[in-house]
Order: sequence, then C-alpha cells, then structure tokens
Amino acid sequence: IFLSHLALSCLVAFVAFAAIRWFIRDSCKVDAFSQKHVFITGCDSGFGNLLARQLDGKGFKVIAACFTEKGAADLAAASSPRLKTLQLDVTDSASIRRAVEFVSGEVRERGLWGLVNNAGRSIPIGPTEWMQLEDFTKVLDVNLIGVIDVTLQFLPLVKKARGRVVNVASILGRLSLTGGAYCVSKWGVEAFSDSLRRNMHHFGIKVSIIEPGFFKTEVTRVDLIDADLRRLWMRLPQDVKDSYGIIQMTPDTFYSLSDVRMQDLAMGLLCSSDISKVTRCMEHALTARHPRTRYGAGWDAKLFWIPLSYLPSFVADFVANALLPSPRVE
Repeated sequence: IFLSHLALSCLVAFVAFAAIRWFIRDSCKVDAFSQKHVFITGCDSGFGNLLARQLDGKGFKVIAACFTEKGAADLAAASSPRLKTLQLDVTDSASIRRAVEFVSGEVRERGLWGLVNNAGRSIPIGPTEWMQLEDFTKVLDVNLIGVIDVTLQFLPLVKKARGRVVNVASILGRLSLTGGAYCVSKWGVEAFSDSLRRNMHHFGIKVSIIEPGFFKTEVTRVDLIDADLRRLWMRLPQDVKDSYGIIQMTPDTFYSLSDVRMQDLAMGLLCSSDISKVTRCMEHALTARHPRTRYGAGWDAKLFWIPLSYLPSFVADFVANALLPSPRVE
C-alpha cells in the first residue's frame, strides 16, 4: 500500500511532521517570569482584569492600568502585593506620560517585557447615518489613537527588554458588521499592529494581535448598546426616522419592525461567558518563545467569523442581514 501510494504517504508524513514540529515550537516558553514586567491597559473589568490576576498568579510583575480609582482598588485587593495599579486615561497624553514615568521607575534597566493594549469601548455603535463626527472620535480616541499613543510612549521601554506588544483587535477588525467607529477602530488596530510588527522585528520585539469573537463583557452589553441607540434615535430628524420604519412608542420603549429579537438571540448564542479563552491567548503571546502573529479567541472566531472573512462579500452580507435587524424601507 505504501509503495502504491508513495506520493500520498509522503504528503501525510510531511503534514504529520509539520504539525508535530509546530506543536513543539508553539509550546516552548520563555523563562524567569518573576523578572519580567508587564503593563496592561483597561484593567477595571473584563479581559484586562482577568489577565492581570492571571499573570500575577504566574509570578509576573504586573502593572495594571485602570480608568477608575475603584477599579484599581478592587483589582489590588484581589491580587498579590506584587501587582501594582495606577489610573490611566488612554485619551490623555499627559496621563500616559505619567504612567510611563511610573513604569520606568519600576522596570529600571530591565525594560518592559510586555505591553498589552486592552482598553476599549464599543458605543456609540449603530447605523452610520445615525452618527455624528463626535461619535466616531469618542471611540477612535480610545480604541485606535489611544493604542497608538500608548505604544509610541512605551516603545523605548519595550525595546530595552526586547519584549512583546500585544494589541487587542476583534473579529470586527476583519468584518464590518455594523456602523459607527468600533469596526473602523479595530481595522485600524490591525493595520497599525502589522506595520509595527514588521518595523520592530529587526529589534527583537514581537507584536501579536488578539482577535476575540463575541464574549460577555462591558463592550457587548446589549442593555448599554440599546440605551445608546435610543439616544442616537432621539436626536435624528423626523425624515430620517421615517425612512427606517421604526416605531417609537415612548422614550423607554424602542424597537424596529424588523426582528430585533433575532439580534438578541444571536448575541445570546454567540457571546461566551468564558473570557479566559481570550486571556489564555494573551498569556501565550507574552510567555511563548515563538508567539503567534494572530490569535483567534473563541469558537465563533475560529470556526465562523474568521472563515467568513475570507468568503466573498455577498456571503458575509447575507449573514449580517440574517443576524442584525434591518430597516423596513418602503
């Protein structure tokens, strides 16, 4: 059988060898976790909060940046004395400079091993026509400009350690399923990270992109998204409202003639509560000797959204129209 199917046998052997080699290479870890500092943004809740506690448990010297004083206090109480917290507004360059000064005092000559740009926001999100320029800038300032500003200011410390930059994008950085600046910002994070990775490769710095699917965090809270949609709706001119075929009963009840319940059902099915699937990807990017360029986090990212992003646009359009409510245009 082997001789009669020599080419096929060689192919199978090659694939098996390549898979084993990849697995071994992917499993190799760096050492001396206790000597490495990692700075994480957006640690009040969600991915950043869990990652900070996770790395702290592994022995890393974690510096966790929170937007609120309460977030910083709660995280410090749930972690070891080794973990340090500080307040950071990624839209404020002066706040970032203060964070750089603090981190510089902590890392000294070792430099910063890991920079994790995790801070982000989703709203305002909705139909593009409902947006104003300020709605775009609110999201872009955090999700994209903030990532760029933090990275540029911390890069000298990362360069000193020949460390890692881990940027949190999204599967919506591959597929623009909705309007507003969220998808725009995540496409920007993808592009910025790719160029940074190529530029920094010569200096021994590795850049990884995390592409989570849908997870139950503050970013995907349907109640917050719906409340903001109502705000956007209330300020629209009447002719625009009429064109969308949407009934507004009272300021507190807002729904579309299209099946909004399908959207809620889709979010319920797709959103995973196990956010450790994302933080494990982040941890691998920081601890692996050979980190991956991109990490698809979540079954929906790996098996649905990422494959969908490679298919023709009309296929993605069909899926988006099936999952998301559409206006009834007469």
